[in-house]
Amino acid sequence: MSVPPTAVSPTRRRLLLAPALAAALVLVGAAAACGGGDDAGAGDKRVQLSVFWWGGEKRAELTEQALRLYSSRHPEVTFKVTWQGNTGYYDKLATQAAGGNAPDLFQIDDNYLSEYTDRKVILDLTPYVADNRIDLSKFPSSLAQYGQVGGRTMAVAGAANTPAMVYNRTLLKNLGLPEPRIGMTYDELIAWGSRVTDRSRGRVAGTMDPSADYKALWLWLRSQDKDLYRGRQIGFTEDDLTRWFELWRRAHAAGATPDAATLRVANNGDVSRQLVATRKAATSFMWSNQLTELQKYTTDELGVVSYPGDPQAQWARASMYWAAFRGTRHPDVVVDVINFLVNDPEAGRILGTERGLSSNTEIRQLVQAGLTDERMKATAAFETAMVERFGPAPVPPPRGHPRVRALLITAAENVQAGRATPRQAAAEFIAQANAALAG
Repeated sequence: MSVPPTAVSPTRRRLLLAPALAAALVLVGAAAACGGGDDAGAGDKRVQLSVFWWGGEKRAELTEQALRLYSSRHPEVTFKVTWQGNTGYYDKLATQAAGGNAPDLFQIDDNYLSEYTDRKVILDLTPYVADNRIDLSKFPSSLAQYGQVGGRTMAVAGAANTPAMVYNRTLLKNLGLPEPRIGMTYDELIAWGSRVTDRSRGRVAGTMDPSADYKALWLWLRSQDKDLYRGRQIGFTEDDLTRWFELWRRAHAAGATPDAATLRVANNGDVSRQLVATRKAATSFMWSNQLTELQKYTTDELGVVSYPGDPQAQWARASMYWAAFRGTRHPDVVVDVINFLVNDPEAGRILGTERGLSSNTEIRQLVQAGLTDERMKATAAFETAMVERFGPAPVPPPRGHPRVRALLITAAENVQAGRATPRQAAAEFIAQANAALAG
């Protein structure tokens, strides 16, 4: 196994592929068609698979350890690994794919799954799921479903998480106020947030304003039997988004949320700047597996609960997927490695919670029993409790999703700062987002 390059410190991934690289991916279909389909006698010849992922040194250490375990059981298979930080990951992957030499196995997330499917970069795993060479029977159904694009399984969740509202338990205890609960409505959250602000004499706002958070908007829409997307178009109306922005403008008027300048610092999702960690608000809207990272930035005890609304609006989301290159010369071996990484108990113990909670619920229980970090225990307990409440998963976001996320932040900040009315911001967003999805 090759030694990985020095990792770049993980930072926020670029929202969009560079235009030249995105154009280059058009060539992938032809390049991929020239390869694939032949395992080159994997049973009697040595096979070396290339593997690529983003992450830090700890992820590299654990992933390589798991891959060595696979090689110990299959001595004919070795791995050439490459890993790096988030920044530039998709640029490098696009360049490799455009040249027809993408890694045999690589990490991908839901920002790009549909795009790489449309551009015929990744191998269709549907036949392998159908004949159980990839076993998804121990996955929450919504998690298995969230790897499908157009009804085909295009990737397998390497780990799972779900949206979560993180709150300051220490603050609430000191103020003598109840903790938020699963199933509370947004109106109840706003009323509760106003009490926090009042009781703290304005030192801490009751809740983050999540109007710029696509996750919060998505779940709010799903609780009304609507969706963020409908194919390659926005799945909701100008009226819907206007109501969403008006909800949070009312929350600000009620004293439940901070001012626009405070919100702007947290709107981009940077964990270190979240208001629950900086004590600017009693809640932040995050992913469940970010609780441990958030806790590093505060001495207060943090708790975790679902986003407001019906819990069935939520689903088990892949924190990241494993995908295979359509042009791999060894598809059967790659598929077996994917199945090993997500379903083998010993591999599961090695990988632990570094990418999130195990997709396989039985392995998750094994890993959970050995957890010592209190925050990770809380995350695992939360997600385990939510599994039975999850609703069906939506399809992964379409190509153009990163641009839509950026447009929502701009629209929400225009409302928060009073530069636009909810109606004006909603109308501009719908037009720009649909254009981004059509491009």
